[in-house]
Amino acid sequence: MSSRVITRRSAVLALLATGACGFTPALAPGAPTLALRNSIAVTTDDSIPGFAIRNHLIDRLGRAVSPAYTLAVSLDGALDVAALSQAGDALRYNVVGAAGWQLTDISGTVLGNGEVEGFTSYAATGSTVATQAAATDAIGRLMIILGDKIVSDLMLLDLPQ
Repeated sequence: MSSRVITRRSAVLALLATGACGFTPALAPGAPTLALRNSIAVTTDDSIPGFAIRNHLIDRLGRAVSPAYTLAVSLDGALDVAALSQAGDALRYNVVGAAGWQLTDISGTVLGNGEVEGFTSYAATGSTVATQAAATDAIGRLMIILGDKIVSDLMLLDLPQ
């Protein structure tokens, strides 16, 4: 019972210490990151993965009517065999990807850039159609992972007010 009290007490103290250090949530009312909502035009390459990540970023950041910022995203990916059968047939694949991003304002000033990485996997043990559907789904999931990491990086930027 006493360990439960210590845990509760330490949790309350941790919350109080976090508030005392000037911590503010990224999406709190008046936070600078809210300036990004509905104000970023997203550009990617013309490909199926590019379309997927662009749509996910627009879902997360909002569709800009009159953009104040431009987010340019470049994609790179690879397909690795993750598991082989005893006969040497591929049973599982890893889809590995990276997305480089750069945020600029209207004047062309670079406000931030970076690169995020991620991977997903899929099984290749079904029919040809099932394997192709799994591969397409894995690429879509990878674009969601990369898009979410980009949004997290954008929230950490110290944007001018």
